[in-house]
Amino acid sequence: MIVPFGHVLILAGILFLMGIFCVVVRRNLIMMVLGVEIMLNGASIAFVAAALRWQHLEGQVFVLFILAVAAAEVSVGLALIIFAYRRTGSFDPAHYNLLK
Repeated sequence: MIVPFGHVLILAGILFLMGIFCVVVRRNLIMMVLGVEIMLNGASIAFVAAALRWQHLEGQVFVLFILAVAAAEVSVGLALIIFAYRRTGSFDPAHYNLLK
């Protein structure tokens, strides 16, 4: 059974909007990093769906680059969050003007 292309794009859009909501509304740095990851996964689903729809591998190759960038972003982001938490004792982004 093949899932229709429109349904996959709706799923990707919902994931992307959930990530935006998580970044904008939450006031916790870990949840903000998680929101960025959710947005990247939504974009990856859209690229894979487009690659399958038009029978081109470029979309799937681009997803591999997205996964590599996401892994690097998480490692650097979590290192910065741990550093800032040790300096301030809080995950609240309002306390993080020390990285300027």
